[in-house]
Amino acid sequence: MDKDIHHPFGHRVIPMTSIESGTGRELLPDLYCLTIQIVNVCLIGRAGTDAFVLVDAGMPGSAEAIFSAVRARFGEKAKPKAVLLTHGHFDHVGAIAPLLEKWDVPVFAHRLELPYLTGRETYPDPDPSVEGGLLAKISMIYPNEPVDLGHAVQPLPEDGTVPFLPGWKWIHTPGHSRGHVSFFREADSVLITGDAFITVRQDEFWKVLVQRQEVNGPPRYFTNDWKAAKRSVEKLAALKPETAVCGHGIPMSGSGLRKGLEALVSGFDEIALPDHGKYVDGTQ
Repeated sequence: MDKDIHHPFGHRVIPMTSIESGTGRELLPDLYCLTIQIVNVCLIGRAGTDAFVLVDAGMPGSAEAIFSAVRARFGEKAKPKAVLLTHGHFDHVGAIAPLLEKWDVPVFAHRLELPYLTGRETYPDPDPSVEGGLLAKISMIYPNEPVDLGHAVQPLPEDGTVPFLPGWKWIHTPGHSRGHVSFFREADSVLITGDAFITVRQDEFWKVLVQRQEVNGPPRYFTNDWKAAKRSVEKLAALKPETAVCGHGIPMSGSGLRKGLEALVSGFDEIALPDHGKYVDGTQ
């Protein structure tokens, strides 16, 4: 691991969980989703091979859960070719430091996200004043400090290709964060959305706990550009995905996903956009 890596919340325990925590799902022969507390990470690659990548790095303290899933799926000494990040919020890079310490593999993210992944910028503060439930109201306790991955992190290729994943492309889907990306494979219309849209109402404690499934906009308390967020949802819906794995919520497929996305696009302002909050009017 790069000796310059700095991870300010790597050992912090975030007291958020769901009944799905610890659940792993093989959605396709080469796509595995693992739920860690309230967030999903993905392993892309066929079981038993050495050609796979990890998408996102989970909650702080979740490294052993990820190591265990990798060992079970790919072998005792397996390690990914790379870690791909949809963005750098605490629940998507929480275990990155211990993962890199063991694996020493490259990390890829959008170039606009690199300031938050190299310690140069701090994310905008979460918004506890935003319309929403308990998890929105306590969002001031969520870390927003940047990690510093040093030379371990590099920008995704400008041509939209994804390192080590032929047939996949990355799509810039800002709004929830400036350099947020999603990943799409046209051959079977599978989409990894990060937090561009999610399949649970992430700000409401009860819905998160039981993982009540519904297509929704990005988490309200950490989204600071709602106009961009809406355009990103429209962009992803236009792909007509058959399967979607989101950063939060149970993966969805088929008509339920399509109808949910259609409803989200047509009713974004009613479903996703908060009635109030410091980022809602776009002035912050």
